[in-house]
Amino acid sequence: MSTPPRFPLLAAGLFGATGVGLGAFGAHALRATLTELGTRDRWETAVFYQLTHTVALLAAAAWLNAGGSAGAARILWAARFWSMGIVLFSGALYIMSLTSASPIWFKGAVPPLGGSCFVVGWLFVFAASLAKKA
Repeated sequence: MSTPPRFPLLAAGLFGATGVGLGAFGAHALRATLTELGTRDRWETAVFYQLTHTVALLAAAAWLNAGGSAGAARILWAARFWSMGIVLFSGALYIMSLTSASPIWFKGAVPPLGGSCFVVGWLFVFAASLAKKA
């Protein structure tokens, strides 16, 4: 049996640690700034999506570690798309929470692209479930 890909577990560790750190940073060190800018909800949304998809990355790592080859490539693609979604969607929201200087194309393109990555990742999970034998 071959070793499962490490990427989902590595990504989960990285995004989990940074998600918790950014959540705490926003709740404490940036609380006044985010409240003054009126962007506290945006920051919290970024943290929520980052941590939610971090848990999904852990589930992907568990699926791959279970050794079933059916759907494994699709689960790996799901993990890649969720990771891109975290970087693009949550990353854009973090930036937009701290600055109003974001160009309109950034606001209008980057978060939706990241959100689309999340959706595509979930569609890969669906596709993987079709390949996996019950």
